Amino acid sequence: MAMQPFTALDAVAAPMPTPNIDTDQILPARFLKKPLGPGYDKYGFADLRFDAAGNEKPDFVLNNPPYRGAGIIVAARNFATGSSREAAVYALLALGVRCVIAPSFGDIFYSNSTKNGLLPVILPEEAVNRLLALLAGKPGTKLAVDLAAQTVTGPGDLAFRFEIDASRKMRLLEGLDDIQLTLKYRPEIEAFERAYAAAPFGA
Repeated sequence: MAMQPFTALDAVAAPMPTPNIDTDQILPARFLKKPLGPGYDKYGFADLRFDAAGNEKPDFVLNNPPYRGAGIIVAARNFATGSSREAAVYALLALGVRCVIAPSFGDIFYSNSTKNGLLPVILPEEAVNRLLALLAGKPGTKLAVDLAAQTVTGPGDLAFRFEIDASRKMRLLEGLDDIQLTLKYRPEIEAFERAYAAAPFGA
C-alpha cells in the first residue's frame, strides 16, 4: 500500500471518549494475516462494530450515520496502546481515517502512523475533551487539520496548535515511507558508492 501524502484534511470527526483503546480493538489479532486490499476496512474495530452474526452494532460510533465515513477520530488518552501491530494503522486507513487526535498514543502506533500516512495529533486533554463534547453534541461536525501550519480548527473560533517532530512532518507532507525516504537520498548514496569504489584500497 503506497503511502499517501498528508497535507491538510477537512473531514467529519468521530468521538471515541473511552480511554485506552488498544490495537487489538482497532484490529483484532485473528485478522493480522489478512492481505491488504478490497474489503480490508471490515476488519477495523471489528469486534466493536459487529455482533457475532456480523450485524452492525448500533451503539458503535462509526455505525452512526452522522459519523459514518469519518476521516478524523478524536479519542481519549492512550489511544492504540498494546501490541506493536502495524496493521492497526492499515485498518484505520482502510476505514478512511487519516488523522487521530488524542492526548496520548501508544509509542509504536505513533511511529507506525507517521510511516504510513496517518497523522497522529497530540493535544492537551482539556482541548481533546472540548472537541469530544462538541462532536457528541453536534454529530457530523467537521474539523480541519493543517499539517504545514500544525493546527486543528473547527466551528467558530475553535483553534488548537500541535507539535510534531520535523522529520515526521516532512515524511507525512511528502508521503515518504521507509523505502521512499531512502530513495529520496539515492543521488547522494550513489555518489558515495562511486567515490568509495574509486578510492585506493585501504584509503
